[in-house]
Amino acid sequence: MPPTPQSAAPPTPEHPPAPKAGGGSARQGVRVRDLVFCALFAALSAVLSPITIPIGPVPIGLVHVPIFLAAGLLGAPYGAVSQRGWVLLGAAGVPVFSGFRGGLGVLAGPTGGFIVGYILCAFLVGLWLDRRGRSLRVLVPAMVCGQLATYLPGLLWYMYLTQTGLGAALLVCVLPFLVGDAAKIALSAALIRRLWPRLHRAA
Repeated sequence: MPPTPQSAAPPTPEHPPAPKAGGGSARQGVRVRDLVFCALFAALSAVLSPITIPIGPVPIGLVHVPIFLAAGLLGAPYGAVSQRGWVLLGAAGVPVFSGFRGGLGVLAGPTGGFIVGYILCAFLVGLWLDRRGRSLRVLVPAMVCGQLATYLPGLLWYMYLTQTGLGAALLVCVLPFLVGDAAKIALSAALIRRLWPRLHRAA
């Protein structure tokens, strides 16, 4: 008498379900989609970053909006990659930095530390959101910390180049921009809350 076939055990964390046919292609599709979004957000930063209000050595700009959107919608690794792509474009001489400037001289100038800090901002904000979700009570403190992550290398580099003390550097590089930073955080949080479900519903 032939043995009775055993019923398949239900999938558990210890016994995950077998991968479906074509799973590798699906994963590749997601990867390509994410890289496309990286390029889009690098382009968005390139378009918005040159738009500034020149009120001093560190002008008010819109660049934090695409940085926050990249972090919130793409997550930590791809958000940081998108902003690294934008910085590399500027370093190569494309005029994508504030005031339609580009080149290594901008990175070596007084605002160079802030530009490098944008990559750190995107990664840290994305990491925070990936771990804790995207509610308003998570988004706002994450973005505040992202702003601080931008200011830290920016201030240190500015102080080094200009031989300025911390108090004077804060007066020039931070305090005049706090109201604008708050507005950019509010705008970015509202956009992420609206776009996140739509983006992942379409995925």
